[in-house]
Amino acid sequence: MIDFNEKAVGETIKQIRNERGITQEVLSGLAGLGRSHIAMIENNKKQANFKTLWQIANAFNIKPSDLVKRIEQNAEK
Repeated sequence: MIDFNEKAVGETIKQIRNERGITQEVLSGLAGLGRSHIAMIENNKKQANFKTLWQIANAFNIKPSDLVKRIEQNAEK
């Protein structure tokens, strides 16, 4: 069982975004979300709901389950 780690969500999204060399502005456009919304998630000021995670996964061109898998891996660290 993995305990929920609030920081893992934002850290994972930021890691993937940086790996792909895109800005919060670009990610927000691809995901259909506000840049400030992305920033708040990455900075752990706001938690993303499943719809938001789905939109972000689509923006990264990955399956939502793959995004959740990455989040789980970061939560275990």
